Amino acid sequence: MLLKQDTLRGIAEGRITLAFRRWTQPTVKAGGTLLTLMGQLAIERVDPVSIEALTAPDAHGAGFEDLDALVLLLSKRAKGDVYRVAFGPMGVDPRITLRDEVPDDSAAFEAITNRLDRWDRASRVGPWTLAVLSRLEESPGVRAGDLADWLGMEKAPFKANVRKLKGLGLTESLEIGYRLSPRGRAVLRHLGSNS
Repeated sequence: MLLKQDTLRGIAEGRITLAFRRWTQPTVKAGGTLLTLMGQLAIERVDPVSIEALTAPDAHGAGFEDLDALVLLLSKRAKGDVYRVAFGPMGVDPRITLRDEVPDDSAAFEAITNRLDRWDRASRVGPWTLAVLSRLEESPGVRAGDLADWLGMEKAPFKANVRKLKGLGLTESLEIGYRLSPRGRAVLRHLGSNS
């Protein structure tokens, strides 16, 4: 479920508590979470609803000026059912905390390096994790396209790979490019000492 920056800000400020989507099948479920650029969002409810049952409070809760604007948006896409998604409070992105958690024993390092090894073995382009971590250590704040070119990768797969590393708390996004987190630097040192 994609949410625009304005919507995320509204959720974080408490002004927006709902979203409406037309789906053939919901992409989120009640009790789940959604990791966004502004934090982790709790999904409290996901309910089918008819367009005729929508109300002005629904529209305002979703950040629309009025009911007509919400109905117009939902009417643009004829395929799928309409769902009302109710959000809980925006929480802290768990990857932010993880970035500062430097592994303190060999078992923790082994768990991370095993995951990196699995990604390397499954990759169509061959091993990439050490090369990406090393390049980010050498070149923080460089555009993703330039980093991908240096590594001989296409930009979209490169960015997907960096997101995987970010999920382990090894990298963090900057306004332009990325950098290694303290956890990422420790893992890179560990990989270097074992090579």
